[in-house]
Amino acid sequence: MLDSNFLWGGAVAANQYEGAWNVDGKGPSVADVMTKGSVNQPRQITATVLADKDYPNHWGIDFFHHYSEVIKLFAEMGFKCFRLSIAWSRIFPLGDEAEPNEAGLQFYDQVFQELEKYKIQPVVTLSHFEMPLHLAHQYGGWRNRKLINFYLKFAQVCLQRYQDQVKYWMTFNEINNLIDTDNPFNAWTGAGVIYQNDENILQTMYQISHYQFVASAKTVLLAKKINPQMQVGCMLHLGPIYPASCEPKDMMASVKAMDRRFFFSDVQVRGIYPAYTQKIWQRQQLHLDITDEDLATIAQGTVAYLGFSYYKSTIAKFDQLHDFVELANPHVPKSDWGWAIDPVGLRYILNVTYERYGCPVFIVENGFGAYDQLEQEKVHDQYRITYLKDHVVEMLKAIELDGVKVLGYTPWSAIDLISASTGEIAKRYGFIYVDLPALKAGKPGFYRKDSFKWYQNLIKTNGANLKAEVGQ
Repeated sequence: MLDSNFLWGGAVAANQYEGAWNVDGKGPSVADVMTKGSVNQPRQITATVLADKDYPNHWGIDFFHHYSEVIKLFAEMGFKCFRLSIAWSRIFPLGDEAEPNEAGLQFYDQVFQELEKYKIQPVVTLSHFEMPLHLAHQYGGWRNRKLINFYLKFAQVCLQRYQDQVKYWMTFNEINNLIDTDNPFNAWTGAGVIYQNDENILQTMYQISHYQFVASAKTVLLAKKINPQMQVGCMLHLGPIYPASCEPKDMMASVKAMDRRFFFSDVQVRGIYPAYTQKIWQRQQLHLDITDEDLATIAQGTVAYLGFSYYKSTIAKFDQLHDFVELANPHVPKSDWGWAIDPVGLRYILNVTYERYGCPVFIVENGFGAYDQLEQEKVHDQYRITYLKDHVVEMLKAIELDGVKVLGYTPWSAIDLISASTGEIAKRYGFIYVDLPALKAGKPGFYRKDSFKWYQNLIKTNGANLKAEVGQ
């Protein structure tokens, strides 16, 4: 059914699972000042680490001290690849140092060696919802053009050091989350920025995005010089925003809603600013720091593939004031966290993106957050198996029936970790249950869920066990 080189695996992020937030010279990141929250209580962002606050990312699931044990479990599942990120502040603790932290680099040396032992290919995101806290405080985060060179120095060290271990790279995780300026989480985790009341937030958002586009393009060009075999992609949060109805105004609302989502990939894949965005700048009278050299760099440094996360679909309804309002999809069931469960939406977005760009696509996140119950060292998560199976079937249809070129599939998450949005581990996604209290007490804390064995069989058969459901 699938090419033998198809990359089955799983995904994580350094700040959500590594722990050891101040070990071996690592500096604090923007994720390290985010408190624990819940589905009903937003996380707080504090200026510094406060003694009376709970910062769950500090401990994560302690992968830093358990990496060999965890990777062995990934190998048992049969992973062909493992998507992870490199913590920027583990390599450059402040972000503006002249030289990297060798101890931080050695940690990733060990991780990549362990993956190589099991023939698991790393897929690396350079900036995944974290950056050195010092860069946010001292320079204003990605508001500042200086961040381009700080990021590029970090990227160069990683690309140079790991060019023989890592083929697939991505520059910024879910870069298009920046477009949602109503959620302070997005600008802080994605850019080290907290919007101020006296600033033009829309202009700041586009300026942040531009500097990251330039940094991404420069990284692509740098990778080609270091080792042309390396492939650098972008990474977006994608999903259909269907029209609320077939009424023409709702249809147009869907188009404009998807423009906002595709703006970031339009720039990174096509290498130009789309006309619809330039019109927004004109109407809003936005004046951005964009040079001719920047535009030439963006045009030359287009990405090799499009990586994206897929969790849910929404709908767009016409709104006189804002062109559209985005609403929950009423036609599909919801998870415990209110996220729409829409497997067909994955096939839809695979078709749309492949036809739009013509480059390979890589599903680097897709998963089901749920309250799992550990009973007698077992977790019966049939709901997760059903979710993943239904989505994989739609992915296979896109490949086999529609001709979409998909590089791989790395569900979120490979193992339970700290939720980015809520800061809790109770929102579990992984194939491996993590008992945090047991781990902290020095006891065994990793347990295979039922989904572990299901995914193991899926990889072993390379998807052939789902052939009948694909319709072949």
